[in-house]
Amino acid sequence: MKKVVLSMCVGMAVLAISCSKSTTDEPAPPSPVPDDKKVEIKISPAIDESRATDYGFETGDHIGLYVVNYDGATPGVLANRGNHVDNMRFTYNGTWVPDSPIYWLDDATHADFYLYYPYGQVSSVDAYPFEVRADQSTEAAYKASDLMVGKAVNVAPTSSATRIPVSHVMSRIMLYLEPGNGFTKESLGTADVSVKINGVKCGSTVNLSTGAVTPTGNATVVTPLFADNAYKALIVPQTVAECNLVTVTVDGRDFNLKKGFTFEAAKSHRFTVTLAKTSNGINVGINPWADDGVDNGGTAE
Repeated sequence: MKKVVLSMCVGMAVLAISCSKSTTDEPAPPSPVPDDKKVEIKISPAIDESRATDYGFETGDHIGLYVVNYDGATPGVLANRGNHVDNMRFTYNGTWVPDSPIYWLDDATHADFYLYYPYGQVSSVDAYPFEVRADQSTEAAYKASDLMVGKAVNVAPTSSATRIPVSHVMSRIMLYLEPGNGFTKESLGTADVSVKINGVKCGSTVNLSTGAVTPTGNATVVTPLFADNAYKALIVPQTVAECNLVTVTVDGRDFNLKKGFTFEAAKSHRFTVTLAKTSNGINVGINPWADDGVDNGGTAE
């Protein structure tokens, strides 16, 4: 009888040690956060100042935000729905305010933040449809054509605003007109001048996770905005085959630049256009916004 009791005691002791060891070997789960202790998610989008910008964010602007939680040290994947936060609209009024408060999951779970501007209804985060305006001759239409995307990864829960770098994903063309043979600054300044960019697609789909842009639709004509002595337009990144890429009409007479060109995402391409009546052509010098070290200039007749 004593042997049986001793065996039972030894078995119970071994079981207790085993359970204790199993418990201490497992990582402690994140501490649950009572409702009155939850930390609100705050954001601070910042346009990448390494790239020239036309405008900062203005009062009344709207952005969309996705938040994707980590599983331990493994990042989650941005999905159309079912993320920790799905396309929450924030409005700028000096600070960014969500339509309704959003909170961190707990005090330990890291997350990735995905942001885009301007806010819209998103059916696919991998192929979000976005179209630049064909007529960008007004400031409102030009600004509405500027899609920006940003992200911040592996962010730890914090009560401070999370800084999210934001970059342009479209391309920009800047056209400057200069008088050549047969023109003076005065005559060009008083002439009836219009500018068009030809053969470009205005439709696109955008991956909100990577910022990659794919042009869609048929080629059309874009009318740029005239401001600060330049004609500028936002162009979907794409390669345009050789065509009359730019048409400058002066007092009813067309001057065409015949050229193929690759518009690169997040770059501004400068075209200095010299109008010359004698050659019925245009001399063009092109320099990318972020200098690629290559002279892209040429002559058009």
